[in-house]
Amino acid sequence: MAEKYNILISGGGTGGHIFPALSIANALKRRLDCNILFVGADNRMEMEKVPAAGYEITGLPVAGFNRRNLFKNVPVLMKLWKSIRKARKIVKDFKPDIAIGVGGYASGPTLKAAQKAGVPTLLQEQNSYAGVTNKLLATKAEKICVAYEGMERFFPAEKIVLTGNPVRKDLLEAKKEKGKARESFGLAAERPTVLVVGGSLGARTLNESMEARIKEFADRGIQVIWQTGKNFGDRGPKSAKGLKGVVVTQFISDMASAYAAADLVVSRAGASSISELQNLGKPCLLVPSPNVAEDHQTKNALALVNHDAAVMVTDAEAPAKLVDTVLSLISDKERLQTMGHNISQMALLDSDETIVNEIISILKAQQM
Repeated sequence: MAEKYNILISGGGTGGHIFPALSIANALKRRLDCNILFVGADNRMEMEKVPAAGYEITGLPVAGFNRRNLFKNVPVLMKLWKSIRKARKIVKDFKPDIAIGVGGYASGPTLKAAQKAGVPTLLQEQNSYAGVTNKLLATKAEKICVAYEGMERFFPAEKIVLTGNPVRKDLLEAKKEKGKARESFGLAAERPTVLVVGGSLGARTLNESMEARIKEFADRGIQVIWQTGKNFGDRGPKSAKGLKGVVVTQFISDMASAYAAADLVVSRAGASSISELQNLGKPCLLVPSPNVAEDHQTKNALALVNHDAAVMVTDAEAPAKLVDTVLSLISDKERLQTMGHNISQMALLDSDETIVNEIISILKAQQM
């Protein structure tokens, strides 16, 4: 194989795209001598997260289409045109040996430019319902790495490789004992504990449902670690003031301990979150976000529900049903055990290494 490879990785917009991309990059660095360049979307979180992880990134002015008001898409089309031109220049200057797309606004122009320049491409689709960008890029991609079975309805069957979604190594390597993990949050080691997490910005429905009835958890001796995200301000701490066994925080830096402490996790149904829950074997109640393309979080959640590996409450049902469902589940140890077993059976381990195996085989094939 060649001495040093140039590898382009594009995508982002959410942690669900960025964390898998960084996991793939880290695995590539462990196994190949390579230069890695990320291409993201200007003003999106990848422009901060990728450099923080030690990688170079360049941004495109690309933005998402407004599906409700088509007239507002004129500036979006201008940004897309500029992004296509910039992506062509990036490909021409960087001369990648392979381009990897993880979904998100930036991956469309970047991977299209790479394909037009004859650069081999690999796609990573995190969700059970494929995104529009990956569907458009699929016909000219060498391989498509997926996390769910049955993706032949979106992609050519011969290109699909079932790899799972890469999960942050720190979560898997920090094997903490449940009692000690609870004590690290100032909680009692022996009491049942629920983790409620809605992402870095928060999930309004989860937060408002918990805010309305948080006292019931304390009254029943059920401990809560509740991550509100920054958009909920100080409403969470105010609602839980003086309650014993309730920890409320905008951000959890030690997610490994938070997961380890929990008997039950309440979460949105993003692909990365689900992969983490699968790898850790955590019983979960999923509340899919209604604000995502093609309602893919509901489809992600149903893939688990159909294996009795999770319980789902819709966003619309959550204000009335969420807390009652959590209280019912947390007291049913047998059900939690069954769900924990079933979700762990769905895990695809070492996904980052499996994806890198595919990347290396494409690189080798180019040299033959």
